Amino acid sequence: MNNRLLRVLNVKPFLFLWLAEIFTQIAINILNFILIIMAFQLTRSNTAVSGIILSFTIPAIIFGVIAGVYVDRWDKRKVLLATNIIRAVLLVILAIFSNNLFLIYLFSFAISIATQFFIPAETPIIPLLVKKDLLLSANALFGSGIYGSVLIAYALSSPFFIFFGKIYTLSILAAFFMIAAIFINFIRVSKGNKNKSNGESVDLTIGGEIKSLFKLLSNTKEVSGSILMLTLSQVIILAIAAIGPGYANQILKISVEQFPLLFVTPAALGMVVGAVLLSTNYFHKFLKQKLATIGVFISGFSILLLPYGSKVASKPIFTALNKYLPNIVDINILHIMIFLAFTLGIANALVFVPSNTILQEETSDELRGKVYGMLNSIVGVFSLLPVIVVGGLADVIGVGKVLVGISFTLFLIGISRLVIK
Repeated sequence: MNNRLLRVLNVKPFLFLWLAEIFTQIAINILNFILIIMAFQLTRSNTAVSGIILSFTIPAIIFGVIAGVYVDRWDKRKVLLATNIIRAVLLVILAIFSNNLFLIYLFSFAISIATQFFIPAETPIIPLLVKKDLLLSANALFGSGIYGSVLIAYALSSPFFIFFGKIYTLSILAAFFMIAAIFINFIRVSKGNKNKSNGESVDLTIGGEIKSLFKLLSNTKEVSGSILMLTLSQVIILAIAAIGPGYANQILKISVEQFPLLFVTPAALGMVVGAVLLSTNYFHKFLKQKLATIGVFISGFSILLLPYGSKVASKPIFTALNKYLPNIVDINILHIMIFLAFTLGIANALVFVPSNTILQEETSDELRGKVYGMLNSIVGVFSLLPVIVVGGLADVIGVGKVLVGISFTLFLIGISRLVIK
């Protein structure tokens, strides 16, 4: 482990935050899976499942910015503590009423509202815990914790549901939120770390604070550009998820059930590896905007090659390699796809980590929660596009052409970032 990571982990408040984040992310990601299964088991309806997905996304659109405004007024540590306790209590109550679809929707919506207050507090608190020269490494470690937790949650979701059933699973997830709350309770924020604004008069009305947020976005290209990058990062993931079943069936010729294991797992591992690499001294020499742009181009190339894995595997270099490899490890379209998924994960980390660091460096503690609340709302709005547009478009023109279209869109965004500085 490199020196910067050790320095970050030696900061006890950050270590407690990181451990809390791991338990929180595992709990919320398993919960999303469990709620979808619960809704489907009760109704055998895809429409009912869509209702659960909407209960995750609509609160972000409605409450994201407003939650950010209030989080900036409150103690972020107390917000993290309260939201985890609230979600734990809601899960315990939901376990009692887990056979009622309406109550599942209601509690899912309520948990998502609590999460909207959690999000503008979790990442924005990092600059209050670590010094500026360690921010990139702290975000890299934080990002690897998030992605690693998603991977763990993906691996545990089905076994939890099968072995424990929905009631005990919900109770276990409530315990995870409480464990996270305990870690957060140990966090102590040094007042000297707080980054205040420049002393200008502040309008404390909600409308005034939102106005100050838009002023910041319009006047600071680094902040607005990073929000664009972080939104793009999430939309890419959702777009691929939306057309994943079609990609598995039409291009890979594998069952839909195999796709998450063969694609999501290497992508999540790539994100973890990318985040850890970014914490090394070598990457600290690069401009953060440059790293994010590189990530956009790598994402574009990876997605462009996804529909053509069989053609890549048939190239002379790979056919020559296969002559010397045992039959069991012959390079084929699946191996190409796994490698591209891993590369896409690394690229996503190149976008995620530097962009988060820029947001934290360029905003004061009085504005940071609103910035992340705005980001959460934008992601909520754009997350509907892959579900509504990309999936339907893939049915009309084919998965391969949609992937090519996404890749060229990424190239255009990357080129624009090089031209417009």
